[in-house]
Order: sequence, then C-alpha cells, then structure tokens
Amino acid sequence: MLHKLLLGAALLVTAQSPAAAQTAQTSDPTRITLVIHGGAGTITRQNMTPEKENAYTEALNQALQTGYAVLKRGGTSLDAVEATVRFMEDSALFNAGKGAVFTHDGRNELDAAIMDGQTLKAGSVAGVTVVRNPISAARAVMEKSEHVMLVGPGAEQFAREKGLDIVAPSYFYTEARYQQLQKALATEKGAVPDQLNTPTRETSPGKSKVKLKSGKPGSYAEPPIFTEGRKYGTVGAVALDQYGNLAAATSTGGMTNKRYGRVGDAPIIGAGTYADNQSCAVSCTGWGEYFIRSTVARDIAARMEYARLPLDAAAQASLDKVARLGGDGGLIGLDRQGNIAMPFNSEGMYRGYIKANGQTQVLIYK
Repeated sequence: MLHKLLLGAALLVTAQSPAAAQTAQTSDPTRITLVIHGGAGTITRQNMTPEKENAYTEALNQALQTGYAVLKRGGTSLDAVEATVRFMEDSALFNAGKGAVFTHDGRNELDAAIMDGQTLKAGSVAGVTVVRNPISAARAVMEKSEHVMLVGPGAEQFAREKGLDIVAPSYFYTEARYQQLQKALATEKGAVPDQLNTPTRETSPGKSKVKLKSGKPGSYAEPPIFTEGRKYGTVGAVALDQYGNLAAATSTGGMTNKRYGRVGDAPIIGAGTYADNQSCAVSCTGWGEYFIRSTVARDIAARMEYARLPLDAAAQASLDKVARLGGDGGLIGLDRQGNIAMPFNSEGMYRGYIKANGQTQVLIYK
C-alpha cells in the first residue's frame, strides 16, 4: 500500500509539473536568440550624422548585450525581453520611458506589453505617466493580477501597490522631445518655427505641463536631439531561451502631439505584441492604427499555425496587408528554431539580433 501511495504521489507531482520536466529534458544553451527594434520611419543616411548613427548603434548593441547576459546565464526569455526593454526605456534615444514624446497637452503617456509564449499569459499598461519602466508594470499585471490590460490612473495605482519604481512626471521631460512637440504644434497651426518662444518646464503632481516664456520670441534651433526624420518611436524585444520558450515585449511613448488618450498597437496583445511557442514571438513598430486594424502580431502567428508558412513569409505577408491599407512600419519576429524576421516598409528601422555564440548584427537602413 505504501509503495502504491508513493508511486501515486510521484505521478501526481509529474503531472502537475510538465513544464519543469520538459525544461530539464530540452535545455539547450546553443539555441538562445534575442532580436530587438528601436523604431521605424524615414530613417535615412541623409538624415543621419556619424555622431547620431554611432549613438544609436552603441545603444542597440548595449541593449542586445543586456538581454544576452540574461539568456547566457540561464535566464528565461521573459526575463531577457524585460531587461532589454528596460534598458531602452532608460535611454533618452528611444521613444519609450525616459525618451518618450509629448502629447498635445505636454504630457508623457506611456504604453507597454509583454507576453509569455509558453503559457500565453500576457500583461499590458497604457497611458501611464509616473511609472519609470512601463514594461515591468506590464509584467506585474501579467503575473500579479487576474487581468491583462490596465490603463491610466488605475494602472499607476497598481504599479505603486506592487512596489514598482514611481517617478515624478518631470522625469520623462527631455528638451529634445519637447522641441519635437513645439515643431508639431507650429506645423498644426501653420506657424513658422522661428516664431516660437523659448520653452521652460513647469510641473505639478500628476502632471507634466510645459509653458512658454512670454516676451521676445526666440529663434527655433534644432534641439540637441538625435532627430532623423519622421519616426515611429517604439522599442521591442523577442527572445528564445535555452528551454525553448519564446517571449515578446514592446514599449512606447506613442505619437508626438497625440490627443484624447490615444493608444496605439504596442500594448494591445495580438496587434503590436504576441508570443506563442507553437508559432513565434512578435513585436511591432509603426503606424499603430493600421497595425491594430490588421492585428499584425497575431496574424503572423496564425499564418504560421494554419497556413504552415515559415516565419519570414508570414511576417512579410502581414506587413504587406498593412501597406495595402496605407500604413507603414516594421516588426521583429522569432520562432522556436531561432529563425529571425525583421521586415519593414519604411525607409529604415533600428534593429539587431544576437545569437547563442555571441554573433551580433545591428542595422539601421534598408
């Protein structure tokens, strides 16, 4: 009887932990892969100085090394994409976190999403203004709540309760992004740039407002920013860990001069972010409205699952659908065999990958 009880208990433990058993059997450090993007748009050599190009190249390489270090020491794909995106959120070069663009009202509203390809669990936040790293808030939603998506003040309250890093809205202020807003506002009103006043920052709790000095108009000079033309500023990462699991993460500050609490595709599961071990992991960057309407991230996975297309063909077909609707942008994709796709239909896209052997490639232009 005792033998039967012990055997039954062993079988129960095994039944309750199939993932653990599978992980132990299939661990293979040689297959780890990480792919990233830092936005797409009219990124051309003509708009890029050597200084700007070097800055972006260095930042993308550092982002890759951040995630690669996690994967190399046996970390999960979820850990790797979160760490990678956090790095890019902390860089003022990218439109996510610290480098987020301004809304029409002079605020920084941030969106992010993360998804686990092994379990299909997902989490996202939208319209947050005080969470330093929205991607970590998205993961907290996934792992510490019964929900998938939280927005605005509710998402911020949740982040506080979970002990995430909360900052003043002024943390996200950068002169470069502010000047981008001023240029957008001037264009919107039909004003010429040199009619703008010199900006100053004025903040209050819960808000990130910007006012103009009254008095003599100042000339509009190109701000100390790595501006490289019209760009959809989103960052993202997809990873394959040594256990064969995929994950995807995306973070963004949205569109300069956006209004009315606009939310793009980045935090929407199936549109800008998706991961499923049975197909692929995807993170998108581009004109969000078109990516939402085309459900690009899930569409790629569905083409692989139902039509049996390889990743590159599925990714291109889905992006072609966006183009037919009039949208542009790009995406990164990764499957369980380590195959990579990085298509885009804009002039350029910040992108790169790193393989298990440390082989790295960073690209910007077509």
